[in-house]
Amino acid sequence: MLKNSSKSRFTPPADWSAALLTANPIFTDLVARFPLQNQSQWPEPAQLNHWRSNTDFSFVENALLEQDGRYYEDFIFATRQIPTRAANWHDFFGALIWCLLPRSKALLNQMHIAEIAQYGQKQRTPLRNKLTLFDECGVVLCLEPSAVAHAGLLRDHQWQQSFWLQRADWWQGVRPLIFGHAIYEMAAVPFIGLTAKALFIEVPTGFSQWSLTDAYTFLDEKLLLQIANNHLLLDNLQLTPLPLLGVPGWYAANQQAEFYANTDYFRPRRRP
Repeated sequence: MLKNSSKSRFTPPADWSAALLTANPIFTDLVARFPLQNQSQWPEPAQLNHWRSNTDFSFVENALLEQDGRYYEDFIFATRQIPTRAANWHDFFGALIWCLLPRSKALLNQMHIAEIAQYGQKQRTPLRNKLTLFDECGVVLCLEPSAVAHAGLLRDHQWQQSFWLQRADWWQGVRPLIFGHAIYEMAAVPFIGLTAKALFIEVPTGFSQWSLTDAYTFLDEKLLLQIANNHLLLDNLQLTPLPLLGVPGWYAANQQAEFYANTDYFRPRRRP
């Protein structure tokens, strides 16, 4: 199904569908890591807890948060429990990211709490805005040494050069990993206009061929160190626009060069 974001507000699918996930290459990592194809209904917190990595966090019914009354981030930080709404794509994908990248997700929560302690809950600081943007819409582009030039190409909106003319690099040097659960949610009903925020990370040669477990474990540690110590998210060269459906292999229509000629979607960079 194709929707035009300029004409209608995004609405996620109403019902659970394992076929929706298995048929869409954007969800390949999730389908490979979790037995989603075997799910005939929405996974409940107990099932999600069975899938999580070795971590002291757990998933609970959202009713606990509603009864508690605390702010979402405060509740997670204090209880080590992640409220999860039933039959909700947004929270479902958020839970899977917690399973895949638990240390990075916990760090974002800690950084929110530190900002709230200093500036109050109501004030949205620049760092909190970036934390939320990455948490909701981030896609980490893992670049091997042979492919680091793609960071400059994508920042400069050289879409055809990266996505088409140097397309082979996306299987041998560029490894995109989705962090933002809102991006996964919107990818359930992909539409022209779907845009993520790219964060660039340099990785060792051969990373694109690593197993899922090794790749996500490495990335979790890498993000933990760089976000905590180097203020990665506040770097203006990070979290740049990424037309998600342009990623090679993630959308059937992008197998034709003409797809990238749509300048309403693949917009040229604005010059001063």
